[in-house]
Amino acid sequence: MWSCRAKAGHPVRRDANNQMRLARSTGSSAFADADPTPGGAMSYLSCPTAAINAPIDLVWALLVTPDDWGSVFDVRLVGVDPPGPAVVGQVVHGETGFRMFHLKLTLRIREIDPGSHHLGLDVELPFGLGVREDIQCTPLDDRHCRVHYRCDFDFPAGWRGAAMRTVLGRRLGSGPADSLSRLKRAAERRFPG
Repeated sequence: MWSCRAKAGHPVRRDANNQMRLARSTGSSAFADADPTPGGAMSYLSCPTAAINAPIDLVWALLVTPDDWGSVFDVRLVGVDPPGPAVVGQVVHGETGFRMFHLKLTLRIREIDPGSHHLGLDVELPFGLGVREDIQCTPLDDRHCRVHYRCDFDFPAGWRGAAMRTVLGRRLGSGPADSLSRLKRAAERRFPG
């Protein structure tokens, strides 16, 4: 299993919400420069983890059924191509955000490993924001599992990236934690134990 470490070996720290975040060598920021040149690109890493009171097979079934993601996550599905269970290369189109302000997103399934319960996604959001997501499920026993959700946000270089970081602010850490919380609730509602 991978750890929550920065790409270039930058240290990771935990914030008040127990989210792991990249920290500059001074430890003063949750952001790390991916490109040290002025105006270069930046990334942000969030790695929430949750214990779920449901069997790993139930949680995994929720993760590999993109047609049902709208009932689990904060996304309105527009289309799944090809339809059906998750496969590498599958593209999911959706929208998120307030009903009056729709943010279109595209999710591409990059990797699926049913043996290790690992799902890898590449997400494209407006204005050049990209997110590399890795979701790893680990059984704790036959009725419980742990889900580790790694989100590596990549911002565009220059003023657009700086503006996005300012606007998104705390949502960068709370968004992945909220998605994991929704998955936990959905799985625990479906498991009678």
